[in-house]
Amino acid sequence: MSRPLTAAQRRVVEAADPVTGRLKGTQAQLAALVKRGLAFRHPRPPHDHFLTPAGHRLREEPATPSPQEAAPSPQAEPPAGQGVFAARVGGEEEPPAAGPARTREVHSAWQGLLELRRMTNPDSAVDRPCGWERTHLVRAAALALEAAGHPPAGPEGAGYRVRATPQPDAVAVHETDTEALRACAATLERAGWQTGEHTEPRTRARYLLASPRRV
Repeated sequence: MSRPLTAAQRRVVEAADPVTGRLKGTQAQLAALVKRGLAFRHPRPPHDHFLTPAGHRLREEPATPSPQEAAPSPQAEPPAGQGVFAARVGGEEEPPAAGPARTREVHSAWQGLLELRRMTNPDSAVDRPCGWERTHLVRAAALALEAAGHPPAGPEGAGYRVRATPQPDAVAVHETDTEALRACAATLERAGWQTGEHTEPRTRARYLLASPRRV
């Protein structure tokens, strides 16, 4: 059984960029994460380190502190990365506040995702979703929509809603307005997704099925 991460290594993982998985830490910390299969060193300059899928999964799991970590220590450093960015999927009961700060966050997250595509797609393509998006379908589709300026739905009201589906490689996008729904389809297609418009059998409401394009 592998040894648990040290507190310092855990902080490096938790402080990783939530979209790209870019890591910051000492060379020893980064090398230790690579050895555990939780990070990889990018082959192109500047040879930054990024979380692997296993590292992303670990980052999203709650940490289980050891007895020593659970006890307060005057030397302990404050945990890094307190605020974790999440794209709005629509319908949140307590959505993040709108405004210039949120706009900057969304823009930064989208640019980070494009960079992740460039670094991890075999042909460095930025017009096609990458592995991270294929394992985080709802968050990836929502980021593409929010970054393009589509309004997410509030707890009750108009706007897009992105939801998981029984299909492992597709999400559903709902919009009360047909034109807005088709605008969402156009945005996702420009972002490298393939979409199809469907009708709910019971309500007759139109919705999109969207999945990441592979070629």
